[in-house]
Amino acid sequence: MQPSTNRPTQEKIMAFTPLILTHVLAASGALVIGGITLAMKKGTRTHRLFGRVWVALMFIAAAVSFGIQSKGHLSWIHLLSAWVLLLLGMSIYAVLKRNIKAHQRRMIGAYIGLIVAGAFSFLPNRQLGTLLLQTTGLI
Repeated sequence: MQPSTNRPTQEKIMAFTPLILTHVLAASGALVIGGITLAMKKGTRTHRLFGRVWVALMFIAAAVSFGIQSKGHLSWIHLLSAWVLLLLGMSIYAVLKRNIKAHQRRMIGAYIGLIVAGAFSFLPNRQLGTLLLQTTGLI
């Protein structure tokens, strides 16, 4: 009889696939770029450039999240990805129509959604959070 170990079984270990790595890098980049963009002076050329980069990163993170599934199924957190995609489109439309207040509210809402999704990924039994914690050696 083999001694019992506290290691997770092979089926419980998730790997950094290209899809997951793309999602994590895009979301992490969006977290940093979004914070900088929200803090900088609005309407400048730099703000617009950072905003475009942030939208691209958010789009990538949200879109590829649909390929990250537990047991072959979408989960409730994918609703947040769909909502963020909708908010991005609505925000771009608002700024094109020069409705800056609506643009600001929607961009802030999408950024908050990013923070919430990131926090939810570290809830118990969430595969992505477990993978990140295992990779960093925290568990």
